[in-house]
Amino acid sequence: MKRILSSFIILAACAAAATAPSLTPAEREKALGYLESTKEGVLKATSGLSQAQWTFKPGPDRWSVAEVTEHIAAAEDTLRGMIEDQVLKAPARPEGEDVQALDAMVLRAITDRSKKAKAPETLKPTNRFGSPESSLKHFTESREKTVSLLKSRQDLREHATDSPLGRKLDAYEWILFIGAHSERHTKQIEEVKADPNFPKT
Repeated sequence: MKRILSSFIILAACAAAATAPSLTPAEREKALGYLESTKEGVLKATSGLSQAQWTFKPGPDRWSVAEVTEHIAAAEDTLRGMIEDQVLKAPARPEGEDVQALDAMVLRAITDRSKKAKAPETLKPTNRFGSPESSLKHFTESREKTVSLLKSRQDLREHATDSPLGRKLDAYEWILFIGAHSERHTKQIEEVKADPNFPKT
């Protein structure tokens, strides 16, 4: 009986994996390129800033460039940890989902700055890295770990969890979410720098 039950479980797992769409080489390359371009976007937006520019706040309820950068770095850790600890252990996504449409939705919705979002308490700036430069260093190191995850796992389409977008996202889409999140906040950094009171030096 135990042998029959074990065989059934194995067959059920194989069947679930077989119905999940496979991650294609083109999709992997697309995500790798996106992670690289959004990393460079953060680095370019924060390059050569003075202390006054790092810490300037457009308003009492607005974040400085330093605070936004810290948030980007902290969120990278949190989101990747969630992928590793939760998404990749979750059940298969519902059958019949249009994964390409969901990929596009993630990139579109997360980078849309017209819709404001409130950061969870755990990701609000607290100067956890000690300096803006340390935040940037942590971000680049954390991004490399995200890239390694993308390169090393073959099952990124095989599991999905609920998301703030109201749809289940697979691990690949959560990786796109990470890149889109840093792009969203790079736009925020550029908004701070465009403020008329932003220090010239």
